[in-house]
Amino acid sequence: MRAKKRRLIHILLTAAGAAICAVFSMPCAVTVVITSAAFFLFYEIILSQRRDQVMKLCDDIDRILRSDDAISFDEFKEGELSVLSSEIHKMTIRLREQNAELQSEKQFAKEALEDISHQLRTPLTSVMMILGLMNDSELTEKDRMAYLRDLYELLARMKWLIETMLSLSRIKADAVNFAKKTVSCRELIAQSVETVSVTAELKGVELRTIIDGEPALIVDMHYTSEAIVNLLKNAIEHTPEGGTVTVTAKGSNIATEITITDTGEGIPEAELPHIFERFYRSSEYKKNGFGIGLDFAKRVISAQDGSLRASNIKPHGAAFSIHFFHTTI
Repeated sequence: MRAKKRRLIHILLTAAGAAICAVFSMPCAVTVVITSAAFFLFYEIILSQRRDQVMKLCDDIDRILRSDDAISFDEFKEGELSVLSSEIHKMTIRLREQNAELQSEKQFAKEALEDISHQLRTPLTSVMMILGLMNDSELTEKDRMAYLRDLYELLARMKWLIETMLSLSRIKADAVNFAKKTVSCRELIAQSVETVSVTAELKGVELRTIIDGEPALIVDMHYTSEAIVNLLKNAIEHTPEGGTVTVTAKGSNIATEITITDTGEGIPEAELPHIFERFYRSSEYKKNGFGIGLDFAKRVISAQDGSLRASNIKPHGAAFSIHFFHTTI
């Protein structure tokens, strides 16, 4: 409707101009008509091209909505459409990135569920076997208590696995609000050591703490303690009976450092770059752990602007060093 109205107005103006010119000169009137027609034809061609570009842009947007990732907006070089196509191009890139992130998270959730199912299958089978053995009417009280301890340990490990996986998922999704406050290293380490003291005692591993002065951290007490507990559990698992796990802490004007060392066999050099990867387990200890404790510790510490590094110490043993800088470097 607008196009028809525009054409009608143009014809009327051309006719009016030609009529006025005809009063003075017929050649002048003919020139006005020819010029107006040429201008009108040129305008229609430009308008048609613009219309085609708009339709092409609409088609491209429609293809994007149909999940076509091979769309490019580089052909729109000039004018208002170039600005519009540039903004749509930016939006498309962002949508593609978000889609990739969603696909990655979907794959992560799928793998996590598969891994949890796999990890829970073995302890659940053990629980069923122990429950079957406990039904024996001739079972002694001593054996019954031993089975109960085994059940408690298996259920505790499954509970820890599920809770840690849920925490990992929340941290990865940035859904955790760390309640940061000034925390004494003595209090933090004491709480963490107390959590694993029974495990260390049952295995015959000595726990030592060496704290220089009164270092402090600005962290979330709960999550940071859980991270240290996971590091301590890892060290205890990989330390033979009669060995020692030592926690040291010291502070300076630049940073606070907490180091956990053990007297185990250490970490194979080829595996050092991979030990913080999710579900990675060293070839030396495939029968122990689930491969998520170190990943959890790394994520918790990194999310609070700290760093966690693993290394070997001489003559034998492994060390995990935590650094929290007091200022941003």
